[in-house]
Amino acid sequence: MIRRGIDTTYAASAGLSGASDAEHLAFGLRESRIVVTHDADLLRLASQGVSHAGIAFCHFRSRTVAEMLRALLLLCEFYEPEHMVGRVQYL
Repeated sequence: MIRRGIDTTYAASAGLSGASDAEHLAFGLRESRIVVTHDADLLRLASQGVSHAGIAFCHFRSRTVAEMLRALLLLCEFYEPEHMVGRVQYL
């Protein structure tokens, strides 16, 4: 995604391997990063009012990698980062 001008990071490179779901959301909020996930537990946290910079959710194995990338590129075209705060977008 960097080739498309979209700054990305991964849990492992951010030092979040083994971190709790709440820690992932907190990191995203601190760094103004949308969390891309198939983990429904993050949806539960969001519905309980846990603050986050945005969640892009896709059911596990419901899309190919190429479909996910296209959906994420569209998401980046439609929403500025500040408009994703507190939003869950289903892919």
